[in-house]
Amino acid sequence: MGFQHTPVLLQEVTTYLRPQPGMVIVDCTLGGGGHSRALLERILPGGKLIALDQDVEAIEAASQVLKTLGEDNYIIFHANFKELGNILKETPYNQVDGVLFDLGVSSYQLDEGERGFSYQQDAVLDMRMDRSTDLTAYDLVNRASPEELTRIIREYGEEKWAKRIALFIAAEREKQAIKTTGQLVEIIKKAVPVSARREGPHPAKRTFQALRIAVNQELEILAPALKQGLEILKPGGRMAVITFHSLEDRMTKNVFKEAAQGCICPKDLPVCVCKRKPMIKILTGKPVTPSAEEKTKNPRARSAKLRVAEKIN
Repeated sequence: MGFQHTPVLLQEVTTYLRPQPGMVIVDCTLGGGGHSRALLERILPGGKLIALDQDVEAIEAASQVLKTLGEDNYIIFHANFKELGNILKETPYNQVDGVLFDLGVSSYQLDEGERGFSYQQDAVLDMRMDRSTDLTAYDLVNRASPEELTRIIREYGEEKWAKRIALFIAAEREKQAIKTTGQLVEIIKKAVPVSARREGPHPAKRTFQALRIAVNQELEILAPALKQGLEILKPGGRMAVITFHSLEDRMTKNVFKEAAQGCICPKDLPVCVCKRKPMIKILTGKPVTPSAEEKTKNPRARSAKLRVAEKIN
């Protein structure tokens, strides 16, 4: 199966980032190359796309998508976006005109059974975005303490039944190693009461999300990466962030809010002594969400939210 990924909120991203010929834009999450191609088309001639991804298969697929636009017009790095600041030092550019983060898991990664991201296919428990790293979902499920599993599932999955699921996992692994997504799904189904399974998403959805976030340290690295993204923007440059669950969106909102804040002196001081100036202005008071048409065409876009900020001179 080829690497397929339908870019979410594509029209909205291009509208907000305003790509023009000659611009330099960074796509921190290359994926299947959908957003990157649309942006690169609009910054040519004279522009440059810098793209990062930690998934080698994504890079190989996206290279095929981009190369028809000229291989001299883009640079791809096999890297996690937590390294964004250092990556830019390896290019001729000190600052850029636009930065994009699309934090969704690609359709390919979800659908490719062997990656272990999906609760709908039986596969080895893996869930690594970058398969050169060591920690897998198997390691967490079979070795983390019940307390740690509870924390992960509750915090990252916002799962009501986190403790019960963790205890069921711990009991089952005493009998045999939990090696596959199928085994884990069955354990979760047993742990979640029947009454709770009648409504809402698949009972394993939140736990699988939580494990994926933990394996890839997605939330630990997000805020520092977003701050790096704001740092490398030129005055007037824009950053767009697409999130897919409330924890990412909340973190993005807070990073933007902090960067947009001016004076923090106590209100009773007659003059400002902190000299703090806003770094950005927020362009999306409320996050932009997909149209009804896009949600129908691409159900995986349903939970997407876009936030955009502009660097202040």
